[in-house]
Amino acid sequence: MTGKTYPASGPVTLDVNLNNSPLSKALFDGVVTSDLVTLNFVGPKAAHEAFKPMVQERKFDVSEMAIVTFLQAKTYNKPLVLLPTVVLARPQHHCILVNVNKGIEEPEDIEGRQIASRSYAQATAVWVRGILAHDYEVDINTVTWSVVGGGHLAEYSDPSITTRLPAGSKVEELLVNGDVDGAILGADMPDEPRVKHLIPNAKKAGVEWVKTHGFTPINHLVSVDQDLHDQRPDVVVEIYRMLEASKTIGAPDDDTRRFGVEKNRKGLATAIQYSVEQQVIPKSFEVDELFTDLTRTLGA
Repeated sequence: MTGKTYPASGPVTLDVNLNNSPLSKALFDGVVTSDLVTLNFVGPKAAHEAFKPMVQERKFDVSEMAIVTFLQAKTYNKPLVLLPTVVLARPQHHCILVNVNKGIEEPEDIEGRQIASRSYAQATAVWVRGILAHDYEVDINTVTWSVVGGGHLAEYSDPSITTRLPAGSKVEELLVNGDVDGAILGADMPDEPRVKHLIPNAKKAGVEWVKTHGFTPINHLVSVDQDLHDQRPDVVVEIYRMLEASKTIGAPDDDTRRFGVEKNRKGLATAIQYSVEQQVIPKSFEVDELFTDLTRTLGA
C-alpha cells in the first residue's frame, strides 16, 4: 500500500469516517473545532461500511473501527493505529434471536443448529458467541454459523464451522421466514411475532452482565493512519482532544463509551480472548500491544 505524506507542521485537513452519534455530534455540528485540525467527514452514513476500504486501501486519515477488525489488522501488520476512544459499546445479549417455530427454549438448544449473521468476524457476533460460551455453557463449535460475507481483511478466512449464505441474503428475512434457526443482528431487529430473544430477559441479562464484568462490550473505537501517527503526533493528540471534548458535550454521562487505555483494559482483554477462542485471530495480544507509546498515554 502506498504511504501517505502530511505537512510537517501547521494545520491539516483530514478525511474522516465516523458515525454521527451523540458522542460525535459536536464535531459534525462544528461546536468542537481546532486551529490545528479540520475534519472532513466523507465516510458513508453507516461507518462500518467503510472499514474494509480503511484497512485495505487506507481510504481515510481517521476512521471509526470495529475492535475485531482492528485486531485482525494488527495481526496482519496493517498501517493502522488505535486510539483508546470507544465510540460504540452496548450490552449484546439481545442481539441473538431465534425463530419461535424451531423448538429452541434455552441457549444450549442452538447446539447443532444454523445461526446466521452478517459476518463471522463481526464484533457483535464475536461478543454474542463469547457470552454464550462463557456464561451459558453453549458449545459454539457445534453450531453452524452461516454468514452473508467474509471479513474485512483479504488475509483472513472464516473457520470451518461457518457456511456462506447466497449473495444478497438478508439475515433478518431468513430468520423471520424460518430459513435459519436463529440470527445475530445489530441494528436490524425485527418487530415480529415469529422471532424471540434466545437469552431469557435479554435486556435485563445484558445490564446485569455489564454490572458483573465491569465494562460494556466494545464494538467500535477510533483509528488513525500509521503515517499520520508517525509524521504528526501533535495532530493525533489533538484528534483525541476533540473526540473527548465532543463526548463531554454530547454524552457526558455515558459510561459505555470510555476513553483511555486503563478504563478499557478489561473490555479490550476480553475482546482479544474471545477473538482467539473463536479463531478470528490466530494469536493473542496483550492490551498494551494494541497501542503505541503515544496512544497509550492518551487519557492517562
